[in-house]
Amino acid sequence: MVNGRPRRSLFPGLVLISVGLILLFHQYRGFDIFHLFWHWWPLMLIFWGLIKLFERTAAARSGDPGSARVTAGEVFLVVGLLALLGIVVAVDYGKQHLPGDVVDFGRGDKFDFELEVAPKEIPADARITIRNGRGDISVHSSDEHQIRVSGKKNAKGWSETEARKLADRASVEIVPLGDGYEIHPSGTGDSRLSLDLEVSVPKKSLLTIRNEKGDITVSDMATPVTIISGTGDIEVRNTSGDVSIDTHKGDIKVSDTNGNVKIAGHGGEVNVSSATGGLTLDGEFFGPITADKVAKGVRFISQRTDLTLTQLAGHLEAGSGNLEITDAPGNLNLRTNRYDVTIENAGGKVKVDNRDGNVELRFSSPPKEDIEVSNAAAGITLSLPGSASFDILADCHSCDDINSEFSADTLKKTSTESGDYHLEGKYGSGRSPKITLKTSYGSMSLRRTSSDLPAPPAPPRAKAPTPSLATPATPRAKTPAPPKAEKP
Repeated sequence: MVNGRPRRSLFPGLVLISVGLILLFHQYRGFDIFHLFWHWWPLMLIFWGLIKLFERTAAARSGDPGSARVTAGEVFLVVGLLALLGIVVAVDYGKQHLPGDVVDFGRGDKFDFELEVAPKEIPADARITIRNGRGDISVHSSDEHQIRVSGKKNAKGWSETEARKLADRASVEIVPLGDGYEIHPSGTGDSRLSLDLEVSVPKKSLLTIRNEKGDITVSDMATPVTIISGTGDIEVRNTSGDVSIDTHKGDIKVSDTNGNVKIAGHGGEVNVSSATGGLTLDGEFFGPITADKVAKGVRFISQRTDLTLTQLAGHLEAGSGNLEITDAPGNLNLRTNRYDVTIENAGGKVKVDNRDGNVELRFSSPPKEDIEVSNAAAGITLSLPGSASFDILADCHSCDDINSEFSADTLKKTSTESGDYHLEGKYGSGRSPKITLKTSYGSMSLRRTSSDLPAPPAPPRAKAPTPSLATPATPRAKTPAPPKAEKP
């Protein structure tokens, strides 16, 4: 006690400020509370402990050490705030994963009404922006120099008459905007009302779509496409320009695109296939993430992973604790954790930095570039053809052994009593890329690919008996000639 007044704790005020900032960022910046507390919840205990340590030190100097104790009010405050954050996460989960009819239960039945908008003549290469609040958007190209809009008005009400009155307030406008045109709804402020839009635009128009909640589909555009979405699935197919997608929640599929693909934000599944450009994936996507045949490679950035592929001729998949890359002709640089990593037939330089997950590399032909793998608390397996030539430097700390199916006088393996193993040397006589392998508290294996293993002997084929030269062949029986008739 100082000057007769009890010392008050700083913890409740600091916690309220912190939780308020978290909720503010969640509301306006799409901050993922679930991801934060799933990985970083121990920071609250550390934060609490540091404050109490500071308060106890200050109280001891003032001669009142009892004022820094943990109070029941602080415990109830922490539990209550955690419950509040849990409710926020549960509501977000329901909005993302439950059907709209379940989320909006108790607001009446759903009725659909036709939506028709007068077409508008525009230049073939006009800039077009489509805005919508709630509802799906489907866009396809047309050879006509027009914007055409149709679709459905979805209204909820206790009767069809009530729903129709609500739907009659809504319409869609096509208005000039700067050097282009904007398509947007009007009279849709009621959350019981949503609009599903079917839009036809010129093939060469520049397209931007902004939607708050609902699925988006775009097809057959000859120019770049930009999509900004709140909640909903997105599909883009058969386009000739770059595709840029910024999403908050939902699955994404992009296929047959002659351009670069850039996806940012948060979401679920991501599937990108047959892109002549490159794929950039920047954000938290909880997968699975798949990519096939991306000519100019993949750049994947998240809190967990930093991946650069200069080319992808085959397949990439990340999800459920596994990251698989097959047929990547270019260079590969990967930094990640808690993934079991499998890389098959990499064609360029390979550099992998992982922890808490096994790393396996397989080559069907001898590698031509350097390979560097660093791991922790997990194993490394490298499979190479027997015809490969390489210089190797392998270190395995606190492990059982380095198991190698390659042996040569130029390969030397040493070990220590503490369980550290070291393998160094050269194998083969051809061009020798450098292989560097390091792990700790895991296993390490160098294997020959299955094609190098000796095949089992084939069973002997039965041979026809050859007649002996010493044994005369049995003469063939001759048919007796008919008797000649006697002359009289």
